[in-house]
Amino acid sequence: MMDPADKGENRKVMGMRPEWDTYFLRIAQVVGERSTCDRAHVGCVLVVDKRILTTGYNGSPTGQEHCDDVGHLLVDGHCVRTIHAETNAIIQAALHGVSTKGATCYVTHYPCLNCTKALINAGIIRLVYETAYSIDPIAQSFFQAAGVEETRVPLPNGGDQTA
Repeated sequence: MMDPADKGENRKVMGMRPEWDTYFLRIAQVVGERSTCDRAHVGCVLVVDKRILTTGYNGSPTGQEHCDDVGHLLVDGHCVRTIHAETNAIIQAALHGVSTKGATCYVTHYPCLNCTKALINAGIIRLVYETAYSIDPIAQSFFQAAGVEETRVPLPNGGDQTA
C-alpha cells in the first residue's frame, strides 16, 4: 500500500512515473513513427504548462507523394520532399489558431538551421531533444542569442531512429 504522505518521490525512484521531459520526449518518439521519410523518423511536440499544443513529424506536404512510396528527392544530400517535424508542428498550430508563444519544443533530433529559425520566431523558449544529430553551430548560436534554453535528454533504449 502506498503511503498517502508520499509526494511521488518513491514512484520516481522505482521508475514507474517518468519526469515531464522524458514523458513528452517519449511522445515525440511515437509521433516520429508517423514519419514518411525513412532517412530520419523525427517527431516533435510543442507544449505549454504541461499541455500538448500540437505535434509534427517529417513528411511530405498534404496531397504530395511520400518518400516511403516513391523514393527520396535528394538535393545536395538532403531529402527535399519532406517538411521537418518542427515546422509541421508550427504549421499545425497556425492552421488551428494555437499560439506557440512561450512553448517548449520536445523533438527527437536536434533541429536544423531552418527549423531553429522557425522555432525562435514561433516564440519557443525551451528546446528538449534526445539525439544530437548533426548539430549546426550556427543553430546553437541562434538559440543562445534568442535566449532559448537547450536540454538534451538521452532516453533509455536510445531514441535515435535515424536510418
